[in-house]
Amino acid sequence: MTFTSGLRGRRLPRRLVQLYVGLIVYGVSSALLVRAGLGLEPWNVLHEGLAERSGLSIGVVSMIVGVVVLLLWIPLRQKPGLGTVSNVLVFGIAIDASLTVLPTAHDLVAQVPMMVAGIVLNGVATGLYIAARLGPGPRDGLMTGLHRRTGRSIRLVRTAIEAGVVLAGFLLGGSVGVGTVAYALAIGPLAQLFLRVFAVPAAPGGSTVVAGRTPERSILRR
Repeated sequence: MTFTSGLRGRRLPRRLVQLYVGLIVYGVSSALLVRAGLGLEPWNVLHEGLAERSGLSIGVVSMIVGVVVLLLWIPLRQKPGLGTVSNVLVFGIAIDASLTVLPTAHDLVAQVPMMVAGIVLNGVATGLYIAARLGPGPRDGLMTGLHRRTGRSIRLVRTAIEAGVVLAGFLLGGSVGVGTVAYALAIGPLAQLFLRVFAVPAAPGGSTVVAGRTPERSILRR
């Protein structure tokens, strides 16, 4: 996929709306998990840990990490799309903006609903931006690129990378907890569901894009 591939067709306005709404909602969902204080999704454990050590905001750190991950695409011969670059920028801005307005939960009565809302919204967001078909996120592209280059299963590659970022993030001070486990268990089924809800037909009268067996569709499988 080149940067401009897919930027055509009468459904492009809908796909662009899905992409950017999805990325904004993704940032909001991640901020909810931060404020819930019960554990973050794998990559944000790393982002939070780096933010704690650097003094930068978690959104700025996520953008820096996204750029670094994109540089790792070069030897893997991965090509970014509009959605890839937008993922780096919009998510970072959205999570920082959301953290400025969301309150911190201080007891389980508030923490648990906030955690559940964050996980469900994350599934909604994932379905929205992936179904837009405008390029994978940097981290998803890294996983599918390593899968193609190494021949290892997408599940093994994803598990290895996410285990590594969680461990690194935890050692740096990132939040690991029941929310991290709940996210790992729930995000696959939720994202598969919302991929089908928000799927965009590939062409007039054509089939609808949903999760399938290709590496790009397998990024959500656990």
